[in-house]
Amino acid sequence: LDAKGRVSIPASFRAALRRANEGDGGGLVLRPSHQYDCIEGWPETTFTALAQRLRPLGLFNAAQDNFALAIYADAYTMEADKEGRIVLPEGLVAHAKLSETVVFLGAGQTFQIWEPAGAERRLAEAREAAKALSLAEGIA
Repeated sequence: LDAKGRVSIPASFRAALRRANEGDGGGLVLRPSHQYDCIEGWPETTFTALAQRLRPLGLFNAAQDNFALAIYADAYTMEADKEGRIVLPEGLVAHAKLSETVVFLGAGQTFQIWEPAGAERRLAEAREAAKALSLAEGIA
């Protein structure tokens, strides 16, 4: 993370964004995770599809209002520059407690941006939880 708040998206993540957005460009949505101290990165088409899941709740439904605010209020749509860099909004940097070094973690259809120690802890937690689940369900 440079002094201007820019970070380079790893090339493999940029390629995945292009594929996920199916020729619609490499649009990216960043938002604070509501579960962890990290930033979530979503392909724009995947994030847009999320809105479809909220529609059955109805426009004036309290649950829909809460979900919509939690998901969309702090979301930022952006495009990477020709070098694959994006500028992280200050609020997201503060939420994730980022400094000079950041870690990108792939999470299937999305990715996460972490400060290194937090990424290490979260990855260890996820591996332990997955291991416990696979043992409990006989998946090895």
